Amino acid sequence: MAEEVRIKSRADTMKLTSYENRPWPVTPPPSREEVMKAYEKRRAAEFGKWCEDNLWFYDSWNKPEALRGVRVLEVGLWRLSHMFAGSILAEFGAEVIKIEPPEGDPLRYLAPFGRDEYMFEDVYTGEKVSPEFLHEMRNKYSVTLDLETEEGREIYKKLAATVDIIFEGYPPGYMDELGIGYRQLSQINPRLIYVWIGVLGQWGPWKDKVSKFGQWMLDPFGQVASGFVAKTGYPPDLLDRGKGGDPTRSGSWIADFTAGEQAAVNALAALYWRDYNGGNEGQFIEVTGSEALFEILDFDLSWYGFNESIKARTGSWDPCLNQYAWNPCKDGYMMIGGQTDRLWYRINMCIERDLPLFGRLICEDPKLKEVAARNALDMLIKTYTLTTMWLRTQNRVEVEEKLLEYDIAAGPLLFPDEVAEYPHFVYRPWVHVIEDEHYGHVMYAVPPNAYHMRTPARVKWIGRPLGKDTAEILLKYAGIDQWKLRELEERGIVKIYRPNFENK
Repeated sequence: MAEEVRIKSRADTMKLTSYENRPWPVTPPPSREEVMKAYEKRRAAEFGKWCEDNLWFYDSWNKPEALRGVRVLEVGLWRLSHMFAGSILAEFGAEVIKIEPPEGDPLRYLAPFGRDEYMFEDVYTGEKVSPEFLHEMRNKYSVTLDLETEEGREIYKKLAATVDIIFEGYPPGYMDELGIGYRQLSQINPRLIYVWIGVLGQWGPWKDKVSKFGQWMLDPFGQVASGFVAKTGYPPDLLDRGKGGDPTRSGSWIADFTAGEQAAVNALAALYWRDYNGGNEGQFIEVTGSEALFEILDFDLSWYGFNESIKARTGSWDPCLNQYAWNPCKDGYMMIGGQTDRLWYRINMCIERDLPLFGRLICEDPKLKEVAARNALDMLIKTYTLTTMWLRTQNRVEVEEKLLEYDIAAGPLLFPDEVAEYPHFVYRPWVHVIEDEHYGHVMYAVPPNAYHMRTPARVKWIGRPLGKDTAEILLKYAGIDQWKLRELEERGIVKIYRPNFENK
């Protein structure tokens, strides 16, 4: 049995559990008394304490759920977009039912690098699941149903008649062809809010541009079609120096997650309109990964429309700000922000203390005395070259301490293991662990919506094995008894989860 360790923080409510293989956190976060000193240093002791008293994560379990009573169906394969949308609502208390085929969503089995040892294992059955899929199953119920069969579709209609929202992620027109799309379901449930999430949309000249099968893979096509990839990476002229030159996709499935976030926002807006302004009517909503990324492309389209300029790749540099990038130091990278005159000159004073050359070449350059002039390419090159000369002989901790002495916006580029141990993230916490009934000790990112004064989001369970809730949900909402369930299982229309308690 794991040894439980308590720390002195927030009335002793934070409990740490040390494990033989990998204790977490390695170093306990600061006590509340230490944090109070930080508030006082920033002259915000009273307000900081008020925020902590009202937003404290460990008090969230005693607060109501904003979406309690809202029921959601989530249906689709391979993608994270509709799953992320469902996760957001589930964290706020909505009852989210994930519909999978009896063999399971293929994303369940997508192991990193194809390595089974990187997958989580159900303690009752030994069934393995992808960490990516597991994290987007939080607070959801898993129901299996073969929608390719007539009987499966009839059961799906019964479920759809009882819900407020459907998030769908199948290819364009697929559900409509089966007779269970919005046009058919809205006849059964006029209050239904139906959100389809795809790549380029279900209408228009390019709706099938990437083929029926390409439409399953939202994220990479969403990234390349939106221009997001074209602007990400290092300039081509750095290729011969081994720095890059080719465009690169985001390290995470940014199109999926952005589309999922937009889908959740759209669904909640439609829910509000239906219940308060719309005369009790639902509606159909379409969200695409490409268009969701358009909105976060900054001024790229405006710039092109202004004078046909095409924003080039600039690596980690920002073409509108000088001293606003991460550059290499002895053990990684350090982010320094100097977007105002006040910060700019403080950075200069800090670096010049160790590197007098910086003062002569940067502080005394007349072009660098004006904010706008600093952003010229030659000025960016000059500034970052000399900044890196200072950084490369020091580690991140040393640099951060020096910069913070001058009250400069700065911080190290953190790797995942450092994120999991960062005192600030552990104290609030932004990183936490859950003891899941099926998958054991799982570390996860606390929802950013968790810091609500009255109705915070929360993770109640991290995932569900395939078909875990089939029997319960179909009995509750489709009126199917145990004898009919057994028949459906024998015919392969559903799969019912059967734990092996001896296995545990």
